[in-house]
Amino acid sequence: MSAREAMLARRSWSKLTEAAPSDEELAALVSAAGRVADHASLRPWRLVTLRGDDRVRLGEAIAAATGADEPSPKPLRAPLLVAVVTSVRASEKVPAWEQEAVASGVGHALSLLLDEAGWGVIWRTGGYTRSREVAALHGLGPEEHLLGWLYVGGKPEASDRTGHERGVDPAEVLSALPPAR
Repeated sequence: MSAREAMLARRSWSKLTEAAPSDEELAALVSAAGRVADHASLRPWRLVTLRGDDRVRLGEAIAAATGADEPSPKPLRAPLLVAVVTSVRASEKVPAWEQEAVASGVGHALSLLLDEAGWGVIWRTGGYTRSREVAALHGLGPEEHLLGWLYVGGKPEASDRTGHERGVDPAEVLSALPPAR
């Protein structure tokens, strides 16, 4: 499958089965995803996996962050969550926003690779991604920020998938540089 075909085939799967890639399978995909453009080769990202009871602990941290009385059931929607973390490195050449873009690129590349390998994926976020409670659960350092989680599992029947993502009309987002004044 070409990169273009992978992009055109990509779908978000809001419902997933309990099947999930093994640690070894995930590691091979992470190795490929880590090849995104990375100015100065800082590798300003890392990934944290959550399986089993780790997802319950995340639900408890979300509840603490949002003031809810009960743990959030959201992390139980997939058998594997992969937290995408920006790890900002000290650099005179590469600003923090660019490093966060690299981490985001790794997350997106990994989602494409997981999809190509036959897994269902949806990237989930929320205001609590930047909360103290959720950061502490993930062991984030002072220069790290959580961008969200890739929820990964088996793909259910096609009829259960999220609505078809539509392509982008290039006329709405692609333009030439404005003329000089």
